[in-house]
Amino acid sequence: MSDMIIKPRMSEKTYAQSTSGVYVLDVPTEANKHQIADAVEKAFEVTVENVRTVTLKGKAKRLYRNRRFENGVRSDVKKAYVQLKKGDSIPVFAAIEEAEAEAEKSEKKAEKKAKKEEKK
Repeated sequence: MSDMIIKPRMSEKTYAQSTSGVYVLDVPTEANKHQIADAVEKAFEVTVENVRTVTLKGKAKRLYRNRRFENGVRSDVKKAYVQLKKGDSIPVFAAIEEAEAEAEKSEKKAEKKAKKEEKK
């Protein structure tokens, strides 16, 4: 499991948690906490303090195929809540933060331009 696939979960709630140093990641269901901590440390070069895991059971689904209904189940998903050492961070939401900074910068420019127009 040295080449474990780790995906960050992208939502408003996980973004809010990432500001306090807790990142939510999708991990394989057979991975344990020690393996998750090692994989995160190797992949992102950070220090992991704590790992909490939750396994979400797959939902039962029913679909219509070939003129009849078929029952099925979605696969299980395991989430890992990884807390990093203070000062460490993972650039998961870097694009969102850059976009917010750019929007704020353009707002300031627009306000400045409006003030100039007002003076004339």
